[in-house]
Amino acid sequence: MNADAGVVLGIDAAWTAGRPSGVALVRQQAGRWCLCAVAPSYDHFLSLGRGDEPRGAPAGSIPDVAALLDAAQRIAGAPVTLIAVDMPLSLDSVAGRRASDNAIARAFGARHCSTHSPSAQRPGPLSDDLRAGFAAAGYPLQTNDARGGGLIEVYPHPALVVLAKAARRLPYKAGNSAKYWPGESIAVRRSLLVEQWQRIAALLATRLDGVAEQLPALAEPATGVARKAHEDMLDAIVCAWVGVTALTGQADAYGDDRSAIWVPRGDGTEPPATG
Repeated sequence: MNADAGVVLGIDAAWTAGRPSGVALVRQQAGRWCLCAVAPSYDHFLSLGRGDEPRGAPAGSIPDVAALLDAAQRIAGAPVTLIAVDMPLSLDSVAGRRASDNAIARAFGARHCSTHSPSAQRPGPLSDDLRAGFAAAGYPLQTNDARGGGLIEVYPHPALVVLAKAARRLPYKAGNSAKYWPGESIAVRRSLLVEQWQRIAALLATRLDGVAEQLPALAEPATGVARKAHEDMLDAIVCAWVGVTALTGQADAYGDDRSAIWVPRGDGTEPPATG
């Protein structure tokens, strides 16, 4: 791979077609990685690819693999090298917990980063179709070595604890604010969430150029839809960054030959168990 030819597409993929999926695109230029674009849904990202201003609230949809790759190439000016997706992916139909889920639980469970258990319904066929679609487009699922590109599964929670050198998962999910800070008012919880989002954006900016310029500021007062969109875009940028680490040989695959979740290496991170 040309040292300055890397393009990574990060997708915070919803497990159902009715919910939006965040999308982020990064490219390597002059030896540095830069965020080219970020959007809170597939449709908004496709609008960016057409050179249009995204309009309306982000909505869920079935991912159109060909359209996403075309939009990414238009924005980056080069073909996508690797796609990093936060969704259970496997060379077998996803119907329950996989070796990769269990490997992440062993390595990161003590830091509260175990995965949600997938099922035949969620994400079910959505996962199978996404994996098959990217494979047909020339991006097969990679479970051992992603340095040549392809498709990988990622998971933002362990990636962020590695990036932040944190003892446990970061409290940044809007839907869980009452669990993070019980007894606090909605206003206080929202303020604390914004602090976490700003912290994550600042951490990502140490790895990727362009985060401050490309990530839209959260205007206050923000609606619940706007807050979730901001969270999804942050997760998509995390996915893209993890893709960069996998592409450059700085991440490990947790799982087996059928399914693997890639996590960046960091000080004190336990390597994947073997055998």
